[in-house]
Amino acid sequence: MGVYQSWKKLIEQINKSTMSAAVDYLAQEKIWFDKLRYDEAERHFYERMNGTSHPAQELGANSILQDIARARENIQKSLAGSAANGTGDQGELVTQIKILELENHSLRQVVEDLRSALSKLECRVSVLEKSPSPAPCTNATSVQLKTTSAPVEEEDDDDDMDLFGSDDEEDAEAERIKEQRLKEYAEKKAKKPTLIAKSSILLDVKPWDDETDMAKLEECVRSVVADGLLWGQSKLVPVGYGIRKLQIQCVVEDNKVGTDLLEEEITKFEDYVQSVDVAAFNKI
Repeated sequence: MGVYQSWKKLIEQINKSTMSAAVDYLAQEKIWFDKLRYDEAERHFYERMNGTSHPAQELGANSILQDIARARENIQKSLAGSAANGTGDQGELVTQIKILELENHSLRQVVEDLRSALSKLECRVSVLEKSPSPAPCTNATSVQLKTTSAPVEEEDDDDDMDLFGSDDEEDAEAERIKEQRLKEYAEKKAKKPTLIAKSSILLDVKPWDDETDMAKLEECVRSVVADGLLWGQSKLVPVGYGIRKLQIQCVVEDNKVGTDLLEEEITKFEDYVQSVDVAAFNKI
């Protein structure tokens, strides 16, 4: 039994040494592990020999993939930019909503003033219509006198001349009454004070960039002087990306100063001013 055990151990050692040697040999062998690479190289060689168009197709496919990758990159950049601009756009939207609310309130006030003025005008017209001798009716009176005299002329068609001259006297009296009423109307109108139409304008003056000196910009805007122009309060409103615009109030006389004149004069300071917009326009 001892000899058998010794032989068994010897055979096991020989098997182990043989297996380890086979594994070491296969680990050093490179042909079968690189077979796919060699087959690929052989396929490319025969394709070049036969003049096939597979490389061109692969180049076309690679260019399409590159275009797709470039488009994805541009979309990601645009999404990132829009996300960054979201805060500035939201702030500007809130500012515009506040301006619109103020303008709506002022417009409602103007409508109420117009309604009250219209009601007063209607009352005045009704009073003038009820008066016995209104000034505008002088023409109608003269026309009525002339029409009443027309039948007399038709009845006295046979007479060539009026011996008493009654028609001339009536015409002279009507002309005298007409002139007197016109004179009274002109004097009454001259005594009334003339109303000067004025407007309140809110201007948005935008600079070129965030490095523009806003104090100098406001100084340039207020340097615009005109007859019937009065500058009011001002403030700086953020727009976005560190840029702020100047909001300035002014009161103008409508028959002397208009928005076109203001925009033209302010935009002359082209070193500081990019554009001028009318944010609100209200009649006073």
